[in-house]
Amino acid sequence: MRSQSALHAELPAPTPQRRGLKKGLYLVPSVFTAANIAMGFYAIMSALRGFQYVGSGTESDLFWAAAYLDNGAKAIGWAVLFDMLDGRIARMTKTTTEIGIQLDSIADVVTFGLAPAVLAYVWGYGASLKEGSDLHQLAWFLSFMYLMCGAFRLARFNVQASRPRILAEGTVKVDKKSFVGLPIPVAGGLIAALIHFAPMPLIRYGAERAEIYSILLMAVVGFISVLMVSTLRFSSFKTVGTRARSMRTVIVVVAILVLIILYSKYILLATVIAYILHGLLSRVLGMFRHRPELTESKLGT
Repeated sequence: MRSQSALHAELPAPTPQRRGLKKGLYLVPSVFTAANIAMGFYAIMSALRGFQYVGSGTESDLFWAAAYLDNGAKAIGWAVLFDMLDGRIARMTKTTTEIGIQLDSIADVVTFGLAPAVLAYVWGYGASLKEGSDLHQLAWFLSFMYLMCGAFRLARFNVQASRPRILAEGTVKVDKKSFVGLPIPVAGGLIAALIHFAPMPLIRYGAERAEIYSILLMAVVGFISVLMVSTLRFSSFKTVGTRARSMRTVIVVVAILVLIILYSKYILLATVIAYILHGLLSRVLGMFRHRPELTESKLGT
């Protein structure tokens, strides 16, 4: 007769009931990240398709180009939502992984770096500025620098988040309540909101006005590029809705979503501009708040 230990060894090892569920949870944030990449790819393809119609120059073709550009801008808007959800879901389910962080950054470079740069070129200065002119070459340079600044912004965020203790001395300390530098989804969202607000290509407004609008667009692209690599603080809103009494937050979020559905052209653009201005004004107000303390210390000495 076999011993009890031998019988126990032949029995199959019990499998944890929650093991399969835990593995499934790890896939949920990656699904939203994949949707983010899909929206970026769709935005780029829409921009390329729209550029074919911009090149013809006829009135009907420009309307088709506006439709494609608007769809590309909307895709970036959906990508912003997916980018917000994948990080929040990963933190809520405690399924954050190193490969997920890197994949999210790669997705952001494509969707909020490359896609907005292509959309801005097609919608704005691609057809409005003379090929080979100094302004056209400057537009190329600014679009490239926007992409580079966005990639640098993401790389700096990953390094600060994963290795904050061994960074070089003088590096800004990581604060979960705020971002250092303008987040690249906001920068890409601003370009997408501008195109969604007026999707008709700038060339339709005439050569002179189109050139002026293109210069203004170049200034906006250069400005948000500088903001991305700056050390200005922008709120992360990661703590919003985490408290027990978050009913007011839910009501505000639902109200904003309804307003976006009804007045997307105005609400999206106003929201992005308000977020950027909030970060800039916070820095200015912070400088004025510290001045009295410095004055008192100097008087004391």
